[in-house]
Formats: sequence, structure tokens, C-alpha cells
Amino acid sequence: MNDNRLGSAVSPYLRQHADNPVDWREWGPEAFAEARERDMPVLVSIGYATCHWCHVMARESFSDPAVADLLRRDFVAVKVDREERPDVDASMMAAASAFTGQLGWPLTVFTTPDAHVFFAGTYFPPQPVQQVPSFRQVLSAVLDAWRERRGEVDANASAIATAIRQGAEADATEASGDGRGGDEPRLPSVDAIRGVLDQLRQAEDTTYGGFGGAPKFPSAPLLELLGDLAADGTDGASGADAADSVADARGLLGRTLEAIAGSELTDADGGVFRYATQRDWSVPHFERMLYDNAGLLAVAESAQARGIAAFLRDTLRRPDGAFVAAQDSESTIDGRRVEGEWYRRPLAERAQLDPPPLDDQVLTGWNGLAVRGLAIAGARHADDEMIALARAAADAVLAAHVREGHVVVRSSSSRGTSSAPATIEDVGLFAEGLLELALVTGEVSYAVTARGLVDDGLAGRFGVDAVLDSAGTATGEQPQTALRSGTVGLASAATTLAALTGDRSYRDAAARLVADRAQSGTERPLGYADALGLALALRRPSREVVVVTSDPADPMRSAAAAARRPGTTIAIVTPEQSEAWAAAGFGLFESRAGLDPAAYVCHDHVCALPATTVRTMVGQLES
Repeated sequence: MNDNRLGSAVSPYLRQHADNPVDWREWGPEAFAEARERDMPVLVSIGYATCHWCHVMARESFSDPAVADLLRRDFVAVKVDREERPDVDASMMAAASAFTGQLGWPLTVFTTPDAHVFFAGTYFPPQPVQQVPSFRQVLSAVLDAWRERRGEVDANASAIATAIRQGAEADATEASGDGRGGDEPRLPSVDAIRGVLDQLRQAEDTTYGGFGGAPKFPSAPLLELLGDLAADGTDGASGADAADSVADARGLLGRTLEAIAGSELTDADGGVFRYATQRDWSVPHFERMLYDNAGLLAVAESAQARGIAAFLRDTLRRPDGAFVAAQDSESTIDGRRVEGEWYRRPLAERAQLDPPPLDDQVLTGWNGLAVRGLAIAGARHADDEMIALARAAADAVLAAHVREGHVVVRSSSSRGTSSAPATIEDVGLFAEGLLELALVTGEVSYAVTARGLVDDGLAGRFGVDAVLDSAGTATGEQPQTALRSGTVGLASAATTLAALTGDRSYRDAAARLVADRAQSGTERPLGYADALGLALALRRPSREVVVVTSDPADPMRSAAAAARRPGTTIAIVTPEQSEAWAAAGFGLFESRAGLDPAAYVCHDHVCALPATTVRTMVGQLES
């Protein structure tokens, strides 16, 4: 009898598997208790709703009654949405790296009833292909090891769990504390951060743009680092070398953005696909993720940014203003489920067909990333619609996912609210997005909420999974290549709060959070690009700019936006808003409401005389 328990799941990915003949369980203590009672291994299958190869494996194996019978008899089968449960995904990925260097989704993991991994892989076909065994062969081999070599299985699982636990403890020790005491964190020097450019020059594909060969990813955090290096200027270094570094960073960024915008990776409606399978950016992997597009907004040029914003508005935006997670690679055309075909059609023809379905869950952290990208792009390109989209998304998530100033929901959908705990990604990225929105709109309420979220994050007030906690295999947040790190988002938000409040402990906390990540980034920039960018800002003296004006068209607004660079915080407010910020405890705004318009250019809260003309303001910015 079928005992599939995914029918009531909130996750769209889990619900995609609710009709499988497999007796799927959701991740949780109950599934592992069942495995202990039956003394069986646990299959943990991880994917996400728009993952093409997850769909393929579902059709080939998880829809096969014979496979389902085998799983029902000899395993406890657990299905996990990596978007809903990034903590579980991170732990399983860390363990899987002991078995394969080709990590990705679907991720196929086998654990003991104590949730300790003893074997893992990714996609397994229904029949053997070259050196890849079939899924049934894998199940048979795992079951044989479980029954005939149990001691070896338990020993290997225990060793892997111990390695994960020791790694997590080391990471926690390196980033321990809230920055208000202890040893000074070891941020890399500006020269060391600029030295990353040498690695990127060598990795650049000078024929087709971007970095490395196939597959090609947009890698938004890396592009944002290049933007930071290009905007950083030549302070503190020899003029010629620093100027060359700025030119190199600007060139690398411009060439890569141009290659992405002009390639098949960018769809006709402006949205950007997850990656290209070919070196020349052709043959996209057609799923479109919120995080890729949101991340690119922070660095994209005007036309590209407007295209991405239009895609978010027209495709991923819900009626309440929040953004859903992704759009699928597959669609149903002429009764067949096919990958990419809808995207290959002209826009007019697409309108006559059913579009690829959406992964309709709303993720707090990913929406924070979208709020941040839209706010930055809206200010840079003087686009009020982008800022309005950012505001609507922030308001929707605040209403649905935040209670009494705390993030209490990571994921929700039209089917309800997920029980998955909020993670540092949700707290950090949403706080960072709220602060960017507060700075461009002048609305202090967003900053007040963000300040509470940062305090939560620095105190470690976010969820811990019971199974991983019991197993001792919670890894914490792992390095990111496509998605901005929640740890870095939290540190960035803390850095901004230090500028707005004058409370140095926030800046110290930020340095402590990113120091070791940034040190690693000097050798491996792809996984730590976001930490390098923030380390560059923390290495710079804090510069604060407050523009007070009642005129929406005041040219000082655009002049201030153009001054964005590492280490600089820019706020644009009306006189009334300035008073509200000061009353809320943001010391940077005290006594700023007397002149309208006026710009206050400060260095570590020591301010020049108020500038009342653009010319004076620009002169102070350049001094």
C-alpha cells in the first residue's frame, strides 16, 4: 500500500513527488525514528522544483513501481527541497564531497538512522551509462553493504560525521563572538584583495567572455566584487598600479556583463538563465532563479538592469508584491513535457502557449536579495519603478514572514507556511535588503526592523534543525558561488548600521564574521567573492553621506548615488525623515533637518560643512 506523505507539503518540489509510488517522508525526526525502529538505511533525495535532472530522475526512477517497491521494503525514503532546507542541503553536500567531486542536484544520499552519511552521489540513470551505475545497482550495493558490512558502514559514517562536526566547530570558533571583544579579526589587506584580479585575468575567457570553460555561470557575487574593485579608486596604493587595477576590474566586469547580455543566457524578456552548458554562453540550462537575477541587478548596466527588473515584475512577482523562487526549465507543449522549447519560441508565439511553471514558494532571504538589487539599481539608474518593486516585496515579506521584529518564516507558498527554520540567509540577506531600501526611500521603519534582525543574527537567534543537531552534522552556511552569503549579508548590514548609528561594535562584528572567509577568498575568490567585497569596504575608512532634500528631482540625489563605493554609506532623506531617523537612534541624522537642500559628507562621523550645491558636494566627495 502506498504511504507517500508529501501530499500536504508546502514545498512545490515535494508536492511534485506526492504522486510517486515511493513512500516518501518529509525530513524530520519522525522519518529517522522510523528508520531506527525498522533498522534500515535512509535514502535522502535532495532537489528543487525547477531542477531539470531532478525531473528526469523522478520520471525514470521514482515513478517506477518496481523501484518504489524496493525502496518501500528496504529503505526509509526522505525527500528534501534544497531551497526550503538549505541547512540540510549544506550538511548533506559536505558529506557527499567525500564520495564525489561532481556535486549538484539531484543529490542522492544514504544515511544511517542517526542521519550519518555513508554513501552519496548525484543523478543515477535507470540503466548503467559508461562508468555510472544504474539507480537500482546503487540501491543493491548500498543494501548489501548495510547487511553484510555493517561495521564498516557505521565506521565510515561516524568518521564522516566527525569530520563535518570538527569543521563546523572550527568555523564557529573563527567567527565566534559578536565582535565586541576578543582578538582583532585578520582581514586581508587591500593589496591582497586587489591581487585577486591576477587570478581573474588568467581565468578570463578572452574569446567568449566570462571565466573558465563550460559550463558558464553568471556568478553574480564575483561580478559584484569586480564592481567594488572598479569603484574603489586608487586610495592607499601607488597611483599607476592602483589605476591599472581599477581599469582591469572595470574591463573584466564590462566584458562579462556584455557577454551575458548579448548571449543566449539572457532571454528575450530580460530574464537570465541559471547557466550556459557551452563555453560561448549558448545552450542554456533553462531554469531561471530569483537569486541569479536579483544578484545581477546590483551590477548590471541600465538596459540589462531594466530587462531583469521587468522579468521579476512580469514573471516572478506575486499579486502581493513578493517574488517566487524560480521558473522551470520544462513546459508542456503539444502534450509533451520538454526542456527549453518554450524559451526558444518568439515572444509572440509564447503568449499562445502555457508557460513553464513557477516554483511558487516565497523565500525570505531570496526576497531580501531582490529588495537589495532593486534598491541599488533603482538608485543608480534613477528608476522609481525598481524602487517601488523593492518596497512592495519588502512589505509583503514583512507582513507574512516577520513577527514582532523577528524572522519566523523561511518559506511560504499558496499552500501555507513551511515549518523549516529561518536561517542566517533569511536574517542576513533580508536585513541587508531592508537597509538598502531604507537608504534610498528615506523610510526609517525599514532600518529599525533591519537593526533588530542584525541583533538577532549576531546573537545567533535563528533556527537549528533537530535532526542535524542530534547528529552533530549541522555545518552552518557554506561558501556560495551563485548566491550572496547570508553571513556576508548580515556583516554588510552590521557595517551599514555602524555608519548610521556611530556604534563601532557593529563594524567590529562585521569584521569578525567575514575575516576568515575573506582570507580564504584571496586564494579561492569564486566561493568567497562577496566576503572579499565587504572586506574591501571594511579596510576603507568609513565615509557617510546624507542628502537632505524635499525635491525628488534634486541633482544631489544622482550625484550621491554615483558616489557609491566600498566603505561609503549614502542616505537620501527629506527634512522630516531626517528627524525620524534621529529620533529612532540613528546618530548620523542628528541636527540634519535645518537646511533643504543640503548634503553632509562625513568621514567616520566627522562632517564637513553642509554643501548646498552639487558642485560643493562633489568637491567634498572627491577630497
